[in-house]
Amino acid sequence: MQLALYRYSLPFRQPLMFKGNRLSNRQGLLVCINGQWGEIAPLPGFSTETLAEAQAESLACLATMQRGEKARPKLPSVQFGFDCAQRQWPANLPAPLPPYPLLQGAPRELMLGLDNIVTGWVALPPSRLKLKVARYAMEEELALINQLAIRLPTTKLILDANGGWTREEAQRFCARLPLKQIDYLEEPCAALADTIAVAAATGIPIALDETLSRQEEWHYHPQLKALVIKPTLIGSLSACEALVKRARADNLRVVVSSSFESDLGLGLVARLASEWASDEPPGLDTGHWLAERVTTAAGEVMTENLHCLSKMESSA
Repeated sequence: MQLALYRYSLPFRQPLMFKGNRLSNRQGLLVCINGQWGEIAPLPGFSTETLAEAQAESLACLATMQRGEKARPKLPSVQFGFDCAQRQWPANLPAPLPPYPLLQGAPRELMLGLDNIVTGWVALPPSRLKLKVARYAMEEELALINQLAIRLPTTKLILDANGGWTREEAQRFCARLPLKQIDYLEEPCAALADTIAVAAATGIPIALDETLSRQEEWHYHPQLKALVIKPTLIGSLSACEALVKRARADNLRVVVSSSFESDLGLGLVARLASEWASDEPPGLDTGHWLAERVTTAAGEVMTENLHCLSKMESSA
């Protein structure tokens, strides 16, 4: 058995904010088990573990495997990486649907560039468009949303608040939205009870995201329309599959979504999207924020550009 762990650092095209963390580089780990790869990339501000903690557990898991024993990682990002590197992937998966575009940045800047954005979609506007909210002044965000609704009348808007509002703020925001054009609002409040209250009071469709990543209890509600599954944050693929099964039972949409992984990790999440939700456009429009890659166009990992942390063989 051949085992290896590498570390990468890829520059963002421009610095991005993740819950108060300003990042200019995306850092993570790539694990290789008998030639099959997985990615371990905790997202600052969203993952419960740090990269240093994930690296320490990954090295310990590889040492366990070298001794011929089964590794049982506990950190979500490490679970995801090791599960992918040991998974028997289904053959002949359908190609995933094109991901919907993600708009991220200051509303004023996005408004200034709106002509260019919309012009690029004149022939074929996206069926859905995702926008991060609860980050800037409410008036500015609402102005941008209303402009998008006017300029792209056939496009449904997905709004992602990342739990950034109080119940009162969320209700005030939702009361002024063009509701007919809103596909759903992800996690308006940090507490699920507040999110449900907002949905009940305003009639806005909602989706769960962080609630799932934190593995908190949740229950069905008529305004709940989708589960946003982020494998890097949830971790174990069996836990993700349990959520997919529960979503199907409750007639909820399943949206498989990325967490700013490298191109390799993005490819893994895309394969899972094809398997679990081939009928739903995935949330995978994060790759263009990265200025460099870890794989070639043919899909080979460029190990010469990575920092090797461990390389070992086991007779097991």
